Amino acid sequence: MEHKRTILVTGASGGIGAAVAQRYLEGGWRVGLMARRAEALREVAQDHPDAVVLPGDVTDEASIADVFDRFCPAGTRLDMLFNNAGIFSPPADIDEMSVEDWKQAVDVNLTGMFLAARAAFGRMKRQSPKGGRIVNNGSVSAHVPRPGAAAYTATKHAVTGLTRQISLDGRPHDIACGQIDIGNARTPLLEDLAAKSDVEIPMMDVAEVAEAVWSMGGLPVTTNVQFMTIMATQMPYIGRG
Repeated sequence: MEHKRTILVTGASGGIGAAVAQRYLEGGWRVGLMARRAEALREVAQDHPDAVVLPGDVTDEASIADVFDRFCPAGTRLDMLFNNAGIFSPPADIDEMSVEDWKQAVDVNLTGMFLAARAAFGRMKRQSPKGGRIVNNGSVSAHVPRPGAAAYTATKHAVTGLTRQISLDGRPHDIACGQIDIGNARTPLLEDLAAKSDVEIPMMDVAEVAEAVWSMGGLPVTTNVQFMTIMATQMPYIGRG
């Protein structure tokens, strides 16, 4: 019997995570949906037989372990992790940003990504045959910042370092690790940010991001997209003022 490929998506309750999860469900994969809001996850799953609703907190080591154990019990293979969960702190100059907001961003955007990657790496390293793929959700903020976003920008720079390290350490174990840097996908989070902005923010359909992640996941683990940037064509990412 052919193995049904498996992917666990963090931050799957909405936005990019939900779009990616739905694309992989459409593609015939078994998909683990992880986020804190169980009801929102059930809406994404839409009673799909290959969707596994996994409420959990990426910042909590025990919660991560429980989610991975439920999705990948002994003898079950994990093919891919889309390491997506993240938050954007309230915009502020660094002197006006609270330490609480900073720590929350680090907990979710960096520590949460580390914990999920750590759990996936361990399973991929020890399963037979060994190997798998981890795709970290970076951001164009890992290259150019948005005003008032010190915590988000710093954590996304750190994610790039984490991606490089996992990619290197994964080589002996056939674990491919890459990163997708996304610029202005139309999500509720970005629409809320745009509503408060004095300038127009060009956006692209979140389904295009899902298609890009789908293309990464379709490759054999002998091939890796180390870094991919996908962005709204009209956003002012290239060039200078």
